[in-house]
Amino acid sequence: MRASLSNMARNSAALALRTPLRTSTPLSTCARTFTTTSTRTISTTTPRRHDEPKITSRETLLPQTHYDFFPSFGPDALPPKGPFTLDLSLLRREFLQLQAKAHPDLAPQEKKRQAEALSARINEAYKTLQNPLLRAQYILELRGIDVAGDETAKVEDPELLMEVLETREVIEEAASEEELQPLRELNERRIAGSVGVLEEAFKNDDMDAAKEEAVKLRYWINIRESVDAFEPGKPVVLIH
Repeated sequence: MRASLSNMARNSAALALRTPLRTSTPLSTCARTFTTTSTRTISTTTPRRHDEPKITSRETLLPQTHYDFFPSFGPDALPPKGPFTLDLSLLRREFLQLQAKAHPDLAPQEKKRQAEALSARINEAYKTLQNPLLRAQYILELRGIDVAGDETAKVEDPELLMEVLETREVIEEAASEEELQPLRELNERRIAGSVGVLEEAFKNDDMDAAKEEAVKLRYWINIRESVDAFEPGKPVVLIH
């Protein structure tokens, strides 16, 4: 009997040596990784290289540009990577979705102020991107060119300036909105033309051409606003 038990023990030990150890967790999952919101994956088994930038909590939580707020756009939509012209219906749809989620009334009291700040940023981003003039000025500002706040940014084109002065006279002398309809249609074509020029300028990364056309567009947008606010006999001030 003792000999049989001894033989059984030796056989069990030999079988154990031939059988590989099994773990409850696959080895491939032992090297755990953590993924940040910026889609960069940092492995805990590999030390960060000295030249790899650190990811701060601010970078992972806050959008860096107005484009980053909207899922269908993001950093790749910023010219020259992306087109200057945007799908405004898609932009508005995503804006409404964002505001529905970020509305301050939905936030707990202790986070109300942060929610209000985020909601204001979303509003500002949408207001800027849906307007071609503000969008152009914003893109230029990101490149260090201040068109919106530069009072000296004017077009030195005598023909253009004469056209603007004549347009002001037409608006001031009009007796009704119906008389301004041809001017309205002409000015909308001017705006579309400027948007086309800006599209090409940003596509080619030509900031000088983009700046010049943004100043022109400011004239046309101002004329549009003057026509929309028309009142018979009211003086017209074309701000440029």
